[in-house]
Amino acid sequence: MLVAVLLLVPTYVYVTYMKHVKEIEYQFTLKGKSHLIIRAMEDFDQTQEQPFDYPRFRSFQSGLYDEHFSPLFTLIKEPLAVHKAGYHVQDNYAYIVVPLPERRYFDAAYLIVGGKISYVRIYQDVVIILLVISILIFILSLFFLNRFALRFQRVNQRLDRFIKDSMHEINTPLSIMNVNIDLYNRNNATNKYLQRIKAATKTLATIYNDMDYLIKNERIAFDYEVINLSHYLRERIDYFEEVAALRNITIEADITDGILLFFNPTQLQRIIDNNISNAIKYSYEEGKIDITLKINNDQCLMIFKDNGVGIKDSKQIFDRYYRENKEKGGFGIGLNIVKSIIDNANIDLQIESKEEKGSTFTYRFNPPVYNKS
Repeated sequence: MLVAVLLLVPTYVYVTYMKHVKEIEYQFTLKGKSHLIIRAMEDFDQTQEQPFDYPRFRSFQSGLYDEHFSPLFTLIKEPLAVHKAGYHVQDNYAYIVVPLPERRYFDAAYLIVGGKISYVRIYQDVVIILLVISILIFILSLFFLNRFALRFQRVNQRLDRFIKDSMHEINTPLSIMNVNIDLYNRNNATNKYLQRIKAATKTLATIYNDMDYLIKNERIAFDYEVINLSHYLRERIDYFEEVAALRNITIEADITDGILLFFNPTQLQRIIDNNISNAIKYSYEEGKIDITLKINNDQCLMIFKDNGVGIKDSKQIFDRYYRENKEKGGFGIGLNIVKSIIDNANIDLQIESKEEKGSTFTYRFNPPVYNKS
């Protein structure tokens, strides 16, 4: 708005001033044409019987009028509102009224010369000036914005490096903890405390994988390959069994065998892991999660159903960093990642949810991700 005001106010003043200058120039032009007509009438010998050849101009009209402004001879077709000597402008038509000596020129009292006055050149100049000013402002704005944003870009670069280094440092101890717990369980009786640690490391691993995907998804290409979805889904359910058992939640799976997808394993893991993780997180203790994979009317459906707290706003949950229940932890990036993946892969998602009763996420895989053949 400030730039618009700074541009429009001087532009209005400039246009007004240039139109005034144009009218003054046009007035001198009309005076010149009137002098030519008067000179032609003075040079005409009225004693001869030859007719008077009245001067005509391509861009101007003129006429002779009596003292009542009734036309004796005129080429002017415009109605003239002002009937007095001087220069007048009405509706872009300018004319000058010149008093003539009494009965000297064909008994005419006034000579009127007029024409259409055009401001097109002024408007063209204004447009060019505004374009030049706008381009200069745009270039200067880019320059100053880039200079202003430079320090923030450096901070973001440092933050990116910090996150990458932190992610690497987090992954190493998580892997060590998981391996050592598995080795201990092979040689010793199951320890409930170690099982809780194992479940916690898997929860951390899910968050780690989301962060890792968020950092890399715009920088690397995720190639598609044929995946046995039935086998892959069972593996991810087995992975989360310990996490669910920590809260006495039962996962029941109804999986049709032999369903193949043409998809990326990393992106498929993000979809499955986030849905199972959220179902566990928002389910009540000793609850149940139903996971279904089936073919229905030649369409592949993957369904996650829980009997948890439900969702208040099923649209806002896909916003990055949004969390309906901050007490449950997390960063609010999982479903945002899922939404970006399914939108790019032409996967449909239907959500049914009731507060205090639970939620159902139904994924429908469309071609080319899934083909019935």
